[in-house]
Amino acid sequence: MQYPNQFATHAGAVTTEQNKVLRNTYMMLALTMIPTVIGAFVGLSVNFSFMAEHPIMGALLMFGAMMGLLFAVSALRNSVWGIAALLGFTFVAGVFLGPILQVALHLSNGAQLIGMAAGGTGLIFFTLATIATVTKKDFSFMGKFLFIGVVLLIVASLANMFFAIPALSLTISAIAVMIFSAYILYDVSRIVNGGETNYVMATMSLYLNIYNIFVNLLSLLMAFSGEKD
Repeated sequence: MQYPNQFATHAGAVTTEQNKVLRNTYMMLALTMIPTVIGAFVGLSVNFSFMAEHPIMGALLMFGAMMGLLFAVSALRNSVWGIAALLGFTFVAGVFLGPILQVALHLSNGAQLIGMAAGGTGLIFFTLATIATVTKKDFSFMGKFLFIGVVLLIVASLANMFFAIPALSLTISAIAVMIFSAYILYDVSRIVNGGETNYVMATMSLYLNIYNIFVNLLSLLMAFSGEKD
């Protein structure tokens, strides 16, 4: 028979562990920004002409590389090599920012738009992460809807590679910002409520949300506010 003080002790231990996972996740998330920025600078100097000439093949190669690295992170998540794989993944993700950053910097206000996209992404993340952390509301009910949304988003993106409809690209970007913003609520909620106990996987999930919000927000800003020389 368990007494109230035993329940309180167990609940306190669980809360402490969840806070530890959340703290480690935020620390690791901050650390991932370093290889991302380094990778982005490398990406700015890389010639992506192959991807410009063969956009579909280039996109598929990028997707395959990212999925392979994500699998490596997942497989190694319980060892120190998982951290190394995660940092390696974020470096490659930074390199793959090269094409969109190159396009942005060819605009007269490109640097400003990149800063606005980064600032907007940070604002979205901190606002939604705070809501999920402070309220401790369980957003797990959103999981299935968000997964279906991502699948439809991928299908629409693949289809638009063939049709290249500007209006559809903007719609996809706008929906992507909303979906991955909702994923921040979902993922932080899972950490706070004990649904995710591995900080490497938690970091990877939040990183992907931030990455996708930034890319799609920058795409929207370039489309609506970009100024050509």
